[in-house]
Amino acid sequence: MISIIVPTLGRDSLGDLLATLAGQVGAEPDLEVLLIDDRSTGGGELPVPGALAAYTKVLRGRGAGPAAARNLGWRAARSSWVAFLDDDVVPAPDWLDRLVADLAVPDRVGGVQGVVRVPLPADRRPTDWERATAGLADGEWITADMAYRRAALQAVGGFDERFPRAYREDAELAHRVRLAGWQLTRGTRTVTHPVRAESRWVSLRTQRGNADDALLRRLYGAGWRGELRVPAGRRHRHAAITTAGILTVAALAARRSGAGRPFAGTAALAGALWLAGTARFAHERIAPGPRTRSEVTAMLVTSVAIPPFAVTHWLRGWWRARHETPRPVVRRRGGPR
Repeated sequence: MISIIVPTLGRDSLGDLLATLAGQVGAEPDLEVLLIDDRSTGGGELPVPGALAAYTKVLRGRGAGPAAARNLGWRAARSSWVAFLDDDVVPAPDWLDRLVADLAVPDRVGGVQGVVRVPLPADRRPTDWERATAGLADGEWITADMAYRRAALQAVGGFDERFPRAYREDAELAHRVRLAGWQLTRGTRTVTHPVRAESRWVSLRTQRGNADDALLRRLYGAGWRGELRVPAGRRHRHAAITTAGILTVAALAARRSGAGRPFAGTAALAGALWLAGTARFAHERIAPGPRTRSEVTAMLVTSVAIPPFAVTHWLRGWWRARHETPRPVVRRRGGPR
């Protein structure tokens, strides 16, 4: 038997996912699909196509985020393999057949990732948000399509529910699974991850993930990015730009209060550093994109706002995580070799 876990917020995209699976159920009759309804404000019944209804059970989540929803799902699952899908992906027509083939792996393999494809516009350059979504195609062990042995999940306790967003919780789980001695590999099954329609200010909302980075810093130390195989970020640059901005405002305020000329030079230097850092950041985001008026305007405004947003969220996360116990560094122990 194979268990498929789909946490959902009731997005319209869920219908496409379930319709695709409904057309494949004959390929694997020994199947269960667990939909985790994680909407915090109720809502109507989740639509399940008739061909899939006999295989599907809907569980009610706590609205505590995808990590908690997935834990609820795999703990209720009955099979030795649990495949996680996000509710905004569309499996390929042969996805279920290929999943079965992907899971025919040695006992030491604890997880198998699928291939994620992100379609981008063919007639223009992608926007900043489209490029960010396209990065999923290169992600390691992301739960857009990731299958784990139940034994591996049990060995490490599943997802860490202190991560409330769909951000880093999958990389952190994969890290602990590897440390427990399991191997992770890639399969051949494929899902398409369309770029979700979002506000042009979405990049400000995504800065909340810096709070999760602060938790990882607390749990795994300064080298957490290398440990979890997470690409380098811009936090240090954001901190420098934000500091320069604060110094500029403070120096100008002191000068206006009658403190005198000494602060004029400070304001000029700090202001120049803030302007240079912000301009560089904006250029890096504008240059690869379509450069339409709307996109350029959004990039200019958000490039000013992102550094202080990122720093604020990181400090908030650091404060919340300050009493968390760092995880012991244990390498390759306790699981199949």
